[in-house]
Amino acid sequence: MLHALLVTWLSGCTAAAWWQFGRAASGNSLSYLYSIEWPVFAILGFFGWWSLLHLEKISEAQEQARREYEAKMRAEAAAARAAAAADEDPELKAYNDELARLANQPKKKLWGH
Repeated sequence: MLHALLVTWLSGCTAAAWWQFGRAASGNSLSYLYSIEWPVFAILGFFGWWSLLHLEKISEAQEQARREYEAKMRAEAAAARAAAAADEDPELKAYNDELARLANQPKKKLWGH
């Protein structure tokens, strides 16, 4: 279906460009612009068709790149946390542990029933 739509689109754009060029040759100078515009629409339609066909391949590659990037960032963050924990003051560590404990507690509902 997508291929048939592309053929229809390209033939329509070609016909419109030819028609506009004929009008421009008859003296309508604005039609020169339209005779150039329709092939540009045809090219855009072709690129849209191509991208729809290759969208899954591109998406898989982007997903793999995203996973690799996230794994790299997680490893760097873990290394930074380990380095910070080694240099952390015991009092500051106790404070951060208390904050983490408070953040993980169930929240009390203070309104309504």
